Amino acid sequence: MITFDVVQLSRIQFALTALYHFLFIPLTLGMSILLGIMETIYVMTGREIWREMTKFWGTLFGINFAMGVATGITMEFQFGTNWAYYSHYVGDIFGVPLAIEGLMAFFLEGTFIGLFFFGWDRLSKHGHLVVTWLVALGSNLSALWILIANGWMQHPVGSFFDFHTMRMEVSDFYAVLFNPVAQAKFVHTVSAGYVTGSIFVLSISAYYLLRKKHVALAKRSITIAAAFGLASALSVVVLGDESGYLADLNQQMKIASIEGMWNTEPAPASFNLIGFPDQKEHVTRGTIQVPYLLGLIATRSLSTPVLGINDLVKIAKNRIGHGVVAYGALQKLIKNPDDTLAQKNLDTNSNDLGYALLLKRYTDKVTDASPQQIESAAWDTVPAVATLFWSFRIMVACGMFFIALFFTAFFLSYKRKLEQPWFLWIAFLSLPLPWLAAELGWVVAEVGRQPWVIEGVLPTFLGNSSHTANALYASIAGFVILYTLLACVEIYLMVKYIRLGPPETL
Repeated sequence: MITFDVVQLSRIQFALTALYHFLFIPLTLGMSILLGIMETIYVMTGREIWREMTKFWGTLFGINFAMGVATGITMEFQFGTNWAYYSHYVGDIFGVPLAIEGLMAFFLEGTFIGLFFFGWDRLSKHGHLVVTWLVALGSNLSALWILIANGWMQHPVGSFFDFHTMRMEVSDFYAVLFNPVAQAKFVHTVSAGYVTGSIFVLSISAYYLLRKKHVALAKRSITIAAAFGLASALSVVVLGDESGYLADLNQQMKIASIEGMWNTEPAPASFNLIGFPDQKEHVTRGTIQVPYLLGLIATRSLSTPVLGINDLVKIAKNRIGHGVVAYGALQKLIKNPDDTLAQKNLDTNSNDLGYALLLKRYTDKVTDASPQQIESAAWDTVPAVATLFWSFRIMVACGMFFIALFFTAFFLSYKRKLEQPWFLWIAFLSLPLPWLAAELGWVVAEVGRQPWVIEGVLPTFLGNSSHTANALYASIAGFVILYTLLACVEIYLMVKYIRLGPPETL
């Protein structure tokens, strides 16, 4: 029987709630923009069909929005309940964007969504249009601040360790705000959300055309979804390339693990199109490679090598050595804050202090760690290679499929030949794929950061709260039961209103 410790259970619980919450966020992002586009056409043309389209798709948006709010609040509470030391150690930095998200974005979105639903007959056409776009703005601003917080976890800039408080402190909030990793994650994530919203509209519209119902709405909806979705899907690819380049600058182990690349290849490195990583033997078997591609993606050059896992582990060992020096200096400063030599040693090696904390898994006496313990800690910096390898490739395959699907939809719409059964069935059956791609994207992002909860700063196993395993088993069971019930309610309401559809005149 497989048993889990407190850290593993805390990670499982957070992963379940985060992945469940993210079932609703991409659709909210995508649908909010599509609603704005549809209502803009209504205001510009005055054609009533666009008003009814906005109201119909808005109903489905509202159901999804409510679920997103309910699951998001629960998820944020877990930082305090399950990750208390993490919240204490970095809360002054991580908490700021979350607070701004609540004050600026969530209240904006939450206020105007009420006006969106109940203001159709109380506001002017232009006034209601402004409300719709403010809902979309709030949704995207909410994603921005959440991803600024997550981007800092991936690339902790604008901060420093203060030995007086024994916490991370903000040194440059603008560096946190304009963190290039956070900005790249934001545009990549919202573009993926736009793809999700477009696939949703495309699939449901294809369902209506297959049943020869609501034809006028379905054809117009497919046209909008195809154009917006194609632009968004192409953006995801371009912005994903930017994320790959930044990851090679800041998270080289993630890139090497995604590629299952154990040894550094001569530049330009080849991309493993397929392969079978073996983490025990430190080898990837059966690879089919595309020459030069990884070098171009990761380094944007033909002369810069992409480091392999084995070389990165050697670098980690070296950083652990520097971190041990910093840790020893910190212990001296705790006893004597005026020790200038210890202060100098800490300042010189502070960037590697987190690497010394990896040794806490093996010994409480970090400064006396054995070479074998240092070796083990260095290999802990390698995440689950096979998980990353296949998650990334399935995600990319979905992205390529979306481009082909949207292009086909756009072409058939232009030719006024949308009612092709083969296309409609493909579009309808594609409905789950954007969620699969989005969830795998988060698997790549978060599993690829392990063993760090804050990259290079705080190991995950040190960030959890002091719970018992039984308490976590009970709370996980409670979440699973509650979220299963909520999922059933969500599916029931979505199916009900999709079957009910818009007014029969559409």
